[in-house]
Amino acid sequence: MIQYTATCLFGLESLLGAEIDALGYKRLETIDGRVTFEGDSSAVARANIGLRFAERLYITLGIFEARSFTELFDGVRALPWEEYIGKNDAFPVKGHAIKSALYSVPDCQKIIKKAVADRLGAKYGLTTLPETGVKYQIEFFILKDRASLMIDTSGVPLHKRGYRPETVAAPLRETLAAALAAFSRPREDVLLRDPFCGSGTIAIEGAMQMLKIAPGINRSFAAEQFAAFPSDIWTAAREEARDNVVRDSRFEAYASDIDPECVRIAQESAERAGVAGSVKVFEANALDIQTEDRRGTVVTNPPYGERLMTLDEAERLYTDMGRAFSRLGKWQIYVLTPCETFERLYGRRADKVRKLYNGMIPCLFYQYFKNK
Repeated sequence: MIQYTATCLFGLESLLGAEIDALGYKRLETIDGRVTFEGDSSAVARANIGLRFAERLYITLGIFEARSFTELFDGVRALPWEEYIGKNDAFPVKGHAIKSALYSVPDCQKIIKKAVADRLGAKYGLTTLPETGVKYQIEFFILKDRASLMIDTSGVPLHKRGYRPETVAAPLRETLAAALAAFSRPREDVLLRDPFCGSGTIAIEGAMQMLKIAPGINRSFAAEQFAAFPSDIWTAAREEARDNVVRDSRFEAYASDIDPECVRIAQESAERAGVAGSVKVFEANALDIQTEDRRGTVVTNPPYGERLMTLDEAERLYTDMGRAFSRLGKWQIYVLTPCETFERLYGRRADKVRKLYNGMIPCLFYQYFKNK
C-alpha cells in the first residue's frame, strides 16, 4: 500500500475526508489543511481525478522527527526515493517549516536536496545526477519538529479544473466554491441560486456535484509521467468517472450577475464544465431576486469592499440584501464574506457560522437555515 497526503483549504478537512472515505481508502490522520490516507497504486489516478475539495495529492515517502539538520539529513536519506525517481529525473525541493527548531526553509531545502542526491547517487552509481528527465517535485512539511517528505503527483493545483481559463475580478477558487455548494446540501428539487455569480463557480460546482462529474476528468496530472504508475490506471480511472456521470438529473441552478461580462464568462465556463443544461446564466440585479414559487437556496459570495466596491458600499449592500432576501420566504441563505458585522448589517443572526479562507482572506460563512 502507498501512503498519500491530500491538502485542502482550512475548514474543508471534513469534506475532503468524507470523499476519501467514499473512494474506499483508509484515512490515517487529519490535521489542519491535510488528510493522510492509504491506497493502492490506482489511488493516485482515482484521487487526482475525483477529489473535489483537495488542492494537491502527494505520495508520502516518510514522516519522522527532525530537530536538527543531522536528523533531517539522515531521515531523508533513509527513504526509498529510488522507487519513484530514476537516475535521469529532476527532483526540485520546496516546503514549509512551522513551529519547529528547523525554521529556515532555504537551509532545509539544501539539506533535503543533498540527502536525496546522496541516496540516489549511491543507488545508481553516479557522482553527478543529470536531472534532465521527468520532474518529481519534492515537498517537505515540518510541523512541531515532525517532518513529512512527499512527492507531488498533481502538478497544476487540483482547484484548476480547466473549465475557467478566463475569470472576473476577485474570482472564487473552485475548491472553495465546491465546499460552499456542498455545505448547502444541494438537492434535485431545490433551486440553487447565486445572485452575485461572477464567473459562475458556485453554481457550476454545485451542478458538477449533483451530476457527479469528476472535477479532474478533463485535465492531466504530473504523475501520469511517473514510471512507477502504469498508464492503464489513468485510463481506468477516467472510464470510471465517465460511467458515474448522472445523465438524467433534474437539478437546476441559477447564476446571475448585474455585470454582462460576468454573465458571458459564467455561461462559457458552464459550457466547458459540461453543466450548461443544468445551470441557467443570466443578467439580473441581486436585489430583485424572487422565489418564482419555487423552493430554493441562495449560496453566494457578494463583494467584500476590497477589490470590488468600497467598504461602505459593501456594507450598504449587506443591509439591502437583508431586506431583499427577506422576501424569499422559507428559502435557505448562505453568504460568504470577511465582514464580522454582517449579521447586524443583514438584520438577522445566522443559525450557524463557519470560518473559512478565501485565499489568504479569513472569511465567515453565514448560514440561515430558516429564512423569515
